[in-house]
Amino acid sequence: MALTNTAVHSEYAAPRRAPARPGFIARLREDRAALRRVLMFGGIALVAIAALAFWLLGGRYVSTDDAYVQAAKLMVSTDVSGLVQDVDVREGQPVRKGQVLFRLDPKPFRIALANAKANLAQIGLNVQSMQEDYRRMLSDVNAQRAQVELAQRNYQRYAGLLRANAIAAATYDQARMTLATAQQQLQAQQRTAETQLAKLGGSDKAPVGENPQYLQAEAQVREAQRQLEHTVVRAPFDGVVTEDDALQPGTLVISAMSAFTTTSAVGLVSSKDVWVEAQMKETDLTHVRSYSPVTFSIDAYPGTKCSGHVDAISQGTGSAFSVLPAENASGNWVKVVQRIPVRVKIDNCPGNPALRAGMSVEVSIDTGKRRWQRMLNG
Repeated sequence: MALTNTAVHSEYAAPRRAPARPGFIARLREDRAALRRVLMFGGIALVAIAALAFWLLGGRYVSTDDAYVQAAKLMVSTDVSGLVQDVDVREGQPVRKGQVLFRLDPKPFRIALANAKANLAQIGLNVQSMQEDYRRMLSDVNAQRAQVELAQRNYQRYAGLLRANAIAAATYDQARMTLATAQQQLQAQQRTAETQLAKLGGSDKAPVGENPQYLQAEAQVREAQRQLEHTVVRAPFDGVVTEDDALQPGTLVISAMSAFTTTSAVGLVSSKDVWVEAQMKETDLTHVRSYSPVTFSIDAYPGTKCSGHVDAISQGTGSAFSVLPAENASGNWVKVVQRIPVRVKIDNCPGNPALRAGMSVEVSIDTGKRRWQRMLNG
């Protein structure tokens, strides 16, 4: 019975595999090694090709994070000196062009204007008086000319009588001296009249308003009026008020024409004339042109992508306008990539966020050319 069971097991048992041949195993190992080499070198080649393709297709955009929001800003003051009477604005207040910022005490300027007007009226009267004096001088000249003619006739008459020995020589000498004196007086009066006419500008019939002295006095009135008007300081453009803490009623404002700097003023930052200034590397500006498209993001507003275009590229680097430019004449220097300011005009900013001067910006400029295009173009 045991034999029978053993036989049955042997019939249904799985057939045994034949032992592998040594040549087959060696070929299999060689194939696997070749596949590993192909995969290894092929993978490296594929990565290199992909990296090269990425590099050739890249380079279209140049970017920098050395960029900031800029705006037209001004310390608004006035060209006249005086005491502040009223301050009509406060820190952070939006203002329109022409809106009053502050006023100076107008009393001294009104007094100066009144004096200038009084002086103008006095000059007008003086000019009229000079015209009348000139006409009187002409009458005196005519009267003196008649005296000269009379003295001339007497002299000629006495000269004839002297030749006939009808008069004494002393009488002749008296007539000659009378004629000479009359002629000298006539010349003096003529010179005085000419001087007066010169003061009248060459004509005694010209309108008073055309006289040089009157015009000078009239200009003084206009200057006094201008200074009075400038006691009211207005915003030169739309903007937001800042740095007005130092300006209080009673503060003495020194004219910028009288001092190197103003002692008090109101800061004004434009709310319309706003742009982005990017300090680009000189090596990145090879293909950047005016109107090149620009995208930028503002650190203060994450996720907001704004668009614009290149408005202008500075003609000089930042160091070229430095107060103390680098001195490289000695040859003992290190070459550094220079930065060139690029002005970006803002076209669109979703949501119209408040852009404040000095905000940090990241700028990306579309040059329109990839690296392979640059290589083909030389």
